Amino acid sequence: MLLFNNEAIEEYQLAPWKRDAIKQFNRKMTDKDNPFPCIPATQGYALKHFKYGFVADPRTDHSIDELAALLTEYTKHSKNYGKYTSLVVFYDTSDNLANQDVIQLEQLFWKQLNGLTERDQCLWPEDVPADPHDSLWEFCFHDERYFMFCATPAHSNRQSRSFPYFMLGITPRWVLDKFHSSPMLANKIKSEIRHRLENYDSIPTHPDLNSYGKKDNYEWKQYFLHDDKSSLSQCPFHSLWSKEKDK
Repeated sequence: MLLFNNEAIEEYQLAPWKRDAIKQFNRKMTDKDNPFPCIPATQGYALKHFKYGFVADPRTDHSIDELAALLTEYTKHSKNYGKYTSLVVFYDTSDNLANQDVIQLEQLFWKQLNGLTERDQCLWPEDVPADPHDSLWEFCFHDERYFMFCATPAHSNRQSRSFPYFMLGITPRWVLDKFHSSPMLANKIKSEIRHRLENYDSIPTHPDLNSYGKKDNYEWKQYFLHDDKSSLSQCPFHSLWSKEKDK
């Protein structure tokens, strides 16, 4: 089985690390005393709209093969999973991997995304720019647009990006579009998310957090936030952009 729902997780005899990852994730999503900032994410979890997958150590090429298979399967059926759906992917995270710093794990994250694009069986959507430094660029796979979220054991100041396992949260653009379809409600929820974020993290909100569609917004900068206010000046996503430049 590639994708797990809540019921399948209960039924299958998962490896201890997989069961622990689910346990830790449940704790994070259901904490009432210190609620996770992203309200739509907690709703998706509560409504059981999420799908889950487990892959190998992100330092291996095999992990990218597994991720590509997971995301292909998820993309084919995601619109049947609910309006708050996301794919949550947990990586096998040894102590050696968990002890790496934020920058090292950031490099692994972009290796995963570049590898996904190299394995994509579909063409990049024509209406999505190839250049990640275009404000309308976002990651695409299997002809679907996605917002990518990475959490790691190395994050400590940003508890919103901290997790005991290297983890991805992958949300289709259509889910986010539905959220923004009621602007007044969306703005109210985003304001509450910002408020929660201020309480959840021990440092100010990262300056790169923005809204898709704004001219000064860059989606790639928000996928992997540093544990301080710094950020990369150049996007490490090169699979497609380098090919376009070479034409």
